Amino acid sequence: MERKDPINIFWFRRDLRLDDNAGLYHALKGDNPVLPVFIFDKEILDELEDKDDARVTFIHQTIEGIDIELKKYGSSLLVLYDKATNVWDRLLKEYNIAEVYTNHDYEPYAKKRDEAIAQKLKKQGIEFTTYKDQVIFDREEVVKSDGSPYTVYTPYMRKWYETLRPFYLRAYPTKEYLKNLLKTGDFKIPTLKEMGFERSSLEIPGKNYAYFIKDYSDKRDFPGTKGTSHIGLHLRFGTVSIRELATTANSYKEKTWLNELIWREFYMMILDHFPKTMDRAFRPEYDNIKWVNDEEQFKAWCNGETGYPLVDAGMRELNATGYMHNRVRMVVASFLAKDLLIDWRWGERYFARKLLDYEMASNVGGWQWSAGCGTDAAPYFRIFNPDSQLKKFDPELVYIKKWVPEYADFSKYPEPIVDHAFARDRCLKAFKAALTK
Repeated sequence: MERKDPINIFWFRRDLRLDDNAGLYHALKGDNPVLPVFIFDKEILDELEDKDDARVTFIHQTIEGIDIELKKYGSSLLVLYDKATNVWDRLLKEYNIAEVYTNHDYEPYAKKRDEAIAQKLKKQGIEFTTYKDQVIFDREEVVKSDGSPYTVYTPYMRKWYETLRPFYLRAYPTKEYLKNLLKTGDFKIPTLKEMGFERSSLEIPGKNYAYFIKDYSDKRDFPGTKGTSHIGLHLRFGTVSIRELATTANSYKEKTWLNELIWREFYMMILDHFPKTMDRAFRPEYDNIKWVNDEEQFKAWCNGETGYPLVDAGMRELNATGYMHNRVRMVVASFLAKDLLIDWRWGERYFARKLLDYEMASNVGGWQWSAGCGTDAAPYFRIFNPDSQLKKFDPELVYIKKWVPEYADFSKYPEPIVDHAFARDRCLKAFKAALTK
C-alpha cells in the first residue's frame, strides 16, 4: 500500500488490549485499513519522578505484547515518544488519514489534549471519534431526572442498576475484524532507556479476579487476608475489559465487588463533571482549613515511621509493592489529613507517585472522602482511630508482623509522632473554624 492511500488510525491509550475494545472495533469496521498507534506522551512521562516507575515498565511490556499479536495479521503497532501534538503533526505529514478513532478519557489533561488534537484534525477535514470503553456508563447516562449529575453515591448506584441492560455488558467482537488492519513493516518500539527510564523490579499483579468475588464482602476489610483481587492496575490501563469484569461480577448474588466498580464509575463521572476537584475540594469551604503541613511529620508518614503500626504497615507496603490494602488506604489518609493536619493533596500526590493502580478520579475521590471535603464524604468529625482500626481489622497482627516486624520489640519501635486524642481535638477545632467562616 502506498503511504498516500487513505487509512484510519486507532489511537491506543488506556485500552491496551485487542479484544473487546470499543474504539478499535469501530475503527476496524470503517472503510479503510487501520494503523494502530501508541504514544508515549512526554507531557505525562516528564512529570514522573521515578525513572524505574513500574507503570511505565508495565505499559512497555504490554505494548510489546500487542505488537506481537498484530504481527500475526501482517500489521504492527506504531509507537512514538514525543508530545502528542508533535506526533500528530508527524502523522499528518506521513499518512493520508481519513478518520481517527480512540476511546474516551475523563481526566482533565486528557480532555484538554483530545480537544487540541480534534481541532488540529478538523482543520484537515479529518473526523476524530471517541467511544465509551473504560466504564459501563458515562457522562449523561446515569444522571438525575433533571439531567444533573449525582453527587452522592447511593442514589447513583441505584440508578446505575436501574439503567443496566444486558447489551451494556456485551463484548465488542474486535478479533473478527483484525484482517482490516493496515499491512505494515516492523515498526521499532522505543526502548525504556531511550525514553530515560529503566526496567522496574516490582511484581505486577495478575488478572485472576473472579476467585475473589464470592467472599469479597467477608474478607475485603482484613489486610492480613488475601481477600482482594488487585485488578486495579489492569483496569487503569485497560488490559482487561470493564464489560468482562462487570458481567462476571453481576452473575454473583453478592454485589459488593460490583459495587466497587460502580464507585469507580461514580468518581470518574464526578471528575468529568467537576474537573476542579482534581486539586480543589468539592466542598469549597474545606479549602479554608489552616493545615499544619509539618514536613518532618509528612516524611515520617511517607516512610512508615509514625509510631502507629497500621499506618506504618500500609505505607511500607505501598513503598515496597506499589499497592496498599483498601481499608488501610482509608486509615492512612485519615491519619495524614486529620491527625497530622497535613493537606490531603500532599497525600494524593504521594499516592499518585507510588500506586501501581493510580487512577486520578478514584484517588482524588478517596482522599477527599477521607478528608471530609469531597462528595458523599465522611463527615469531618469522623476520625479513624488507627489503634482501634488495628484491633478490629488485624487482631492477630498478621499484616503488622509482615510489614512492621520491629513492632514486637517495643525498644525498637518509635513512639507515636502525635497523640491521637490531642490530634483529634486539634482537627475538630481547625475544621470547625474553617467551616464557620
